[in-house]
Amino acid sequence: MSALIMGVSLSGWAVAAPVDGESQQALVIHAGAVITIPGERPLGPTTVVVRNGEIAEIVPGHVERTGARVVDLEGATLLPGLIDTHVHFSFSPETKLWSAAIDTAEDVALFAFSNAKKTLEAGFTTVRDVGSDGYSIHALRDAINDGTVSGPRIFLSGTSLSIVGGHGDMSGLNRKATEALYPYDYTGACTGAVECALRVREAAKYGADLIKITSTGGINSQQARGLGQHLSDEELTAIVTTAHSLGLKVAAHAHGGEGVAASVRAGVDSIEHGTYLDEDTAKLMAARGTWLVPTLGLLDGRTAADASPAVQAKMAEARRVAGRNIRLAVQHKIKVAFGTDAGVSPHGQNARQFRLMVEQGPMTPMAALRSATLDAAALLGQSDKLGTIEVGKYADMIAVAGDPYRDITLLEHVSTVIKDGRLIVHASADKTGFK
Repeated sequence: MSALIMGVSLSGWAVAAPVDGESQQALVIHAGAVITIPGERPLGPTTVVVRNGEIAEIVPGHVERTGARVVDLEGATLLPGLIDTHVHFSFSPETKLWSAAIDTAEDVALFAFSNAKKTLEAGFTTVRDVGSDGYSIHALRDAINDGTVSGPRIFLSGTSLSIVGGHGDMSGLNRKATEALYPYDYTGACTGAVECALRVREAAKYGADLIKITSTGGINSQQARGLGQHLSDEELTAIVTTAHSLGLKVAAHAHGGEGVAASVRAGVDSIEHGTYLDEDTAKLMAARGTWLVPTLGLLDGRTAADASPAVQAKMAEARRVAGRNIRLAVQHKIKVAFGTDAGVSPHGQNARQFRLMVEQGPMTPMAALRSATLDAAALLGQSDKLGTIEVGKYADMIAVAGDPYRDITLLEHVSTVIKDGRLIVHASADKTGFK
């Protein structure tokens, strides 16, 4: 495994792997400015001291600490590590429908590790993986948590729950191939309240951190059945009630308006996509505190030429209403958490969504940044350790050469990534870049 975490140099970027004792050695960061709490005014020149993977001190000015490793970011802005609440590490836009006929679990694990590495190096120190088949992602999460490999902190759902033949239950192959590669119980398909509750309990039994359901059809699934409601009201209620009784939140893939509304009424914690969100449901989400994860880059990963006629039609219609979900969220003050659908869109390019949130919301750059830090941490239930730079929290931080409150696209060019107090990526700061 050591070969996987060996430090390498990529195009002049130093990508550092953990070394013995690094997590115990104090790290002193001299920053030109620090956004400690996104949404609040940045601090000026500041020293942040990290010990044992946590933020230990935040001191005005640039001070030294004996025996500490120093990171010079005097020409940069330091801010909390970014959080993407909707990724799929086990696949990418290039993954083929028949991949399970070729790929082993080991192949998937290594591929997922590669995608996780790209994501971490892009400044996303925490993710929520909301739908990866099998248990390769469980293994990756656990390996990251115990320090075997370096990657973003992962909260996962495992396989999504869906109706038989719905989005999440594989189709598009002949019957024999489908049954061989994607047996019924493997895909998370369920029928009726009792079986859907059983699937939730199974996911919890085998280590899920949350439950992901597909309440409606999907844009990229092969069926030509549209994007309407799939799981019944009774099934939705059973899933949510069971998950909440086990301390698990429920994320609902939902495109069509009826399915979005039914999911909100059932009490899901977040609506993923919400493509056809309407005014009435937006008001209900705001009143109930339901989160929106807008995945505005959902259609970036595929062109119409790559898709079947059924998928082409759904893509064209979704593009027609693109951005309505985020505009309604801003208008009605719905809680928004940053999520890109990386896997459907390219891994490592997650930060491209920030400009879409600002252009389509329109969200302010400050609000867009909050959605990927403070607010995303709240959706994860991890506000005590993630989302801000405060004493006692995990030392997950990134740096950019400038002020992201003025130019959100700076987050597409992260110069430094620190996770758990370990320097993952560090390029020499441009001391003229900070004003």
